[in-house]
Amino acid sequence: MRYIQSPFQGRRRALLCAAATLLATSLPAFGADEDAGDAQAKAILQKADEIRFPVQGFEVAVRIRSVEGGGAPEEREFRVYSKGNENAIVQTTKPAAERGQILLMKARDLWLFVPNVSQPVRLSLAQRLTGVVSNGDIARANFSGDYTAKIVGSEKIGDETYHVLELTAVDRSVTYQKVKYWVRQSGSAPYKAEFYSISDRLLKTCSYENYRQLGGRIRPTRLVMVDGVKTDTKSVMDYDDMRLVDLPDKMFTKEYLKKVQ
Repeated sequence: MRYIQSPFQGRRRALLCAAATLLATSLPAFGADEDAGDAQAKAILQKADEIRFPVQGFEVAVRIRSVEGGGAPEEREFRVYSKGNENAIVQTTKPAAERGQILLMKARDLWLFVPNVSQPVRLSLAQRLTGVVSNGDIARANFSGDYTAKIVGSEKIGDETYHVLELTAVDRSVTYQKVKYWVRQSGSAPYKAEFYSISDRLLKTCSYENYRQLGGRIRPTRLVMVDGVKTDTKSVMDYDDMRLVDLPDKMFTKEYLKKVQ
C-alpha cells in the first residue's frame, strides 16, 4: 500500500528543517561574536598596559606613602628597573635601614636579596610590600600577560565613557585572582581598578591619577590604593624620573645580583 503524506506532516517536516538550518547557521555566529569580544578586550587591556609603562627597558623612581587609620604616615622609596614586562628589579633606597634590599622578578618568580645574606628568599607576588601595596603592584604590572579579559559593560563617569573589563587570572601565581578594571573608551587610559581574592573578597581599590608626560608619553603618575575593608588605610604610589634605557639581560639574574650585593 502506498504511503500518502498528509499536508500537516509535510508542513511539520518543513518547519523542523527550517529550525535546524537556523540553529546550525546561528551557532557559528555566536562563537564568532564571542571571539571578537575577547579580541577587543585583549586589545584594550594591552593598550592600557602600554599607557601605564613602556614596552622597552626603563627605570623609574617610586615613592610610596602609606597611612593606616589615624596613624602617622610611613614613606618608602624605590628605584625600579624593568625590561619587557617579564623582568624587573626593585631596589629599596629609603628608609636607610633597608637601603640595598632588592626584589628580582623573572616572569612570575620573585626573590628578595638582603645585603650580607648569601641566599635570596623566595617571595610571592601577592605578599605585602608596604602599606596596601603588594610586591606585584610594584614589580609586575603586566595585566595583559597575567589575565584573560572580557568586556562586561560600560559606565559613564563625568564626561567620559569607560569600558568595564573583568580580568581573570591565568593561574594562582599572579598577584590577584580577579580584577574589575575601568578603561576609558577613547584612548584606553586606565581609570580605576578593584582587586579581588580567589574567594571573591574585595582586597583593595586603585585609582590612576595625575596624568602627565613621563617616559615619552602621557601616563598616570600617581596610584592611590585603598584597603577593601579598612577604607581609612591607603597607600599613594608616585612615579617620577622615568628614563628609557637599554638594560642588559644579565642584570636580571640571581648570579649577577649576588655579586653586586
